[in-house]
Amino acid sequence: MRLLLVAPTVDPDDVGESWVAWQWAQHLSSRHEVTLLTYRKRGHASVVDRLPAARVVEWVEPPVLGSAERLNSLMKPGYVPFHVRARRWIHRATARGERFDVGHQPLPVAMRYPSPLRGSGIPYVLGPVGGGLQSPPAFESEDTAPWYLALRRLDPWRLRHDPLLRATYEEAACVLGIASYVGDALSGLRVRRLEILSETGLEELPRASRPAHRAGPLRLIFVGRLIRTKGARDAIAAMGHLRDLDVVLDVVGDGFDRAECERLAGVLGVADRVVFHGAQPRERVDALYGAADVFVFPSFREPGGNVVFEAMGHGLPLVVSDRGGPGSAVDDTCGIRVPPTEPERYAADLAAAVRRLDADPALRRRMGAAARVRLAAVGLWSAKVDAADRIYDEVVADHLRTARAVPPDVSPADRIEGEPCT
Repeated sequence: MRLLLVAPTVDPDDVGESWVAWQWAQHLSSRHEVTLLTYRKRGHASVVDRLPAARVVEWVEPPVLGSAERLNSLMKPGYVPFHVRARRWIHRATARGERFDVGHQPLPVAMRYPSPLRGSGIPYVLGPVGGGLQSPPAFESEDTAPWYLALRRLDPWRLRHDPLLRATYEEAACVLGIASYVGDALSGLRVRRLEILSETGLEELPRASRPAHRAGPLRLIFVGRLIRTKGARDAIAAMGHLRDLDVVLDVVGDGFDRAECERLAGVLGVADRVVFHGAQPRERVDALYGAADVFVFPSFREPGGNVVFEAMGHGLPLVVSDRGGPGSAVDDTCGIRVPPTEPERYAADLAAAVRRLDADPALRRRMGAAARVRLAAVGLWSAKVDAADRIYDEVVADHLRTARAVPPDVSPADRIEGEPCT
């Protein structure tokens, strides 16, 4: 299959979306005839020689645009010139007779970026996309995030009023959403088809090495950035309800909410049972997973959450929010999903979930085993690419049926809704 893959900042040595883009590029180029349109950050290595099975068209991010890393990860100013270049390249390629069976733009994940594939005449798949989740109302006043993260609140407005963005989603043959909430976010658009597929995953199922019985306290583990919406503060608040149990919480990660988390542990009298490890290298994180009994991740505005898959791979039962990515990845066989209603109730309900698992070691073992089964079904890259392949086949078949149904006197340009390539 001739696949046109649009994936900004493909980089196996980076983190976040750049690493996810690399996963898509390497997996798909091993199965299909891939042309990759991408750009790279300044100072980063080219991927042209690292993807020998693909045809790579790569641009370099313009100067200055990527200088503020955290703001850049939110706004992606380098995407604007990339969009212009990619759109121009697609127009020129199709004008000289190049044909692609299907296009796919898996990134950016956030639903705020128009695709250069729109109006090209190439049937395309968009996503997995997500984001745009708002904090539950009772939690909004506690947010300690920088001011510029509030710009995310413009996303729903743009989906309703930005014609380029609306066309991107309405012209897509299939939109992949990272969780069911994406359907709600796109409810005001005429989306042709929506499928649920997580935005990231694991390369392989980790080796099972969890002992059947382990002496000592029940060890809970939280892994993630320490920002208010990730819920570390709620996990610590839950510890205040568990002072009668022999329970320890390992907090792995760092961020601007750490000071408040440490203060809260002291106020609740659980500072001696909450261990702040800070950011750790991969090997140390894996060791902490291996020493844990339960994964607690109360993030209440999490669009995806790769750490959930990591914990599942380590055979841990999970206690997560019932919202967003974690609520979609975890089912009742492998974890307990808790609704984040308001902070005090949330902490009490999280504690009740932990108390249930503490009292029933057999339940912990069953859920831990089921977590690995669930991961194999929905969280491995091989399963994700298999799902994408099935969707490609269906999209191409639908496109061919539609093309055959168009009267011969209708020009190709008239068959395509939306603006022409420019």
